[in-house]
Amino acid sequence: MHRLAGVAVLLTLAGCTVGPKYKRPVLQPPDKYYTDTAPQATSIADLPWWELFRDPVLRNLILEALKNNYDVNIAAARVEQARAQAGVARSLYFPQIGYGAGVTTEKYPTPLIRNNTYYSYAASLSWEIDLWGRIRKLNEQQRALFFASLEAQRGVWLSLVSDVAQAYFELRALDASLTIARQTGQSFQESFDLFNKKLEGGAGSALETSRAEGALANVQAQISDLERLITAKENQISLLLGKNPGPIARGVPLSAQYDPSEVPAGLPSTLLERRPDVRQAEQQLVAANAAVGVAKADFFPVLNLTGLLGGVSPQLSQLVDSGKLWSAGAGLTGPLFTGGRLKNQYKLTRAQRDEFERSYQQLLTQAFGEVSSALVSHQKLAHAITEEKRSVTAYQQAVHLANTRYDNGLSSYFEVLDAKLQLYPAENALVQFDLQRKIALVALYKALGGGWKLNDLDWIKSATAAGPGTVPTSTSP
Repeated sequence: MHRLAGVAVLLTLAGCTVGPKYKRPVLQPPDKYYTDTAPQATSIADLPWWELFRDPVLRNLILEALKNNYDVNIAAARVEQARAQAGVARSLYFPQIGYGAGVTTEKYPTPLIRNNTYYSYAASLSWEIDLWGRIRKLNEQQRALFFASLEAQRGVWLSLVSDVAQAYFELRALDASLTIARQTGQSFQESFDLFNKKLEGGAGSALETSRAEGALANVQAQISDLERLITAKENQISLLLGKNPGPIARGVPLSAQYDPSEVPAGLPSTLLERRPDVRQAEQQLVAANAAVGVAKADFFPVLNLTGLLGGVSPQLSQLVDSGKLWSAGAGLTGPLFTGGRLKNQYKLTRAQRDEFERSYQQLLTQAFGEVSSALVSHQKLAHAITEEKRSVTAYQQAVHLANTRYDNGLSSYFEVLDAKLQLYPAENALVQFDLQRKIALVALYKALGGGWKLNDLDWIKSATAAGPGTVPTSTSP
């Protein structure tokens, strides 16, 4: 009866867990995002990335990056590290069993004492009874860190998809600017050749020829600079793909990339469930909270059960038949005086938990701001593109009218040159507005935690199975 009572006491104590229980911090998300007049339950983040980025070439680039990118492989290695650490903590639940064997020879200088050789073996057992929940809290901490590493890996995937898409759009914008510069340069080249011939024949103006030459040289300089930027952008994309620098394939022009006119952002209250960095921060908070419990349990005694089974024999053949020995026991150890080490360790873990809690709240507030900024950018840039298209159309008409007036002798070439010089930056501005709207779409998808419904295998396998698909003409205004 006494033994049963002792076991019951041990089991009761083993159910005790010291330290705080995790509770999600109180959060107050806004009712809607800034400038979002009619929040919807659905979100663009519900889409897998290949339904948003529909250019087949861009899809293939993203797939290659997800397979070969260095950051992706590093994140995968960190997941395995965290998985192994969780396994180490889980092993503490079980008895630790070891073994040993030895041979000892005794040789004496006098023949009166017989020389002996002894063979021995031993098996040992040690098991910490988790009276105060130290091992349970340690496991909770390591599990949370493992889940945090999984969220970090998903964050790397999402960031990589966004980075490749943005870099690809920037490359296509440079291509468009280069095309505009070459067309403008060709026009200036024709004008310069015409006026240079007139000047050589004595019928032209040196001023007109110099203005035409200056405009031509300026555009040619920008062509060289754009070619430099294109090479640098291709090298950046190559690094994202995890391969050596080289040319990058092109697909749909920037102006024809998929760009929905309306982008639902979803409800702000669901953002903390979608964004991998927010979920990672919460798991880190869970781990920090569990660390407080580990530090508190260190104040209490530790109960260890030990056991030993072995044998000694002068003959190897009789080792398991004679000389057996065994022992069993329990030991209780605990701190009496540590010079404030345990107390300060406990304070340290509490302060670290408070830091992670504030970081979690800060990150979530920052996430709301990122979504709002990207959302308003995507909306306002639509109006900017519409107005810039009007500007380009008007300048194109001005160039046509100036040429007509010049051909009819009603104006000098300065009027034509002035119209062309105003058209060139307007065309470039339209490309940049279009690029910024595409980038705002990418930023919004990332800020909302795009692809959050995908499981780990879907990030690559489902995209491959989806095939190249069709790419519609641009729906942007």
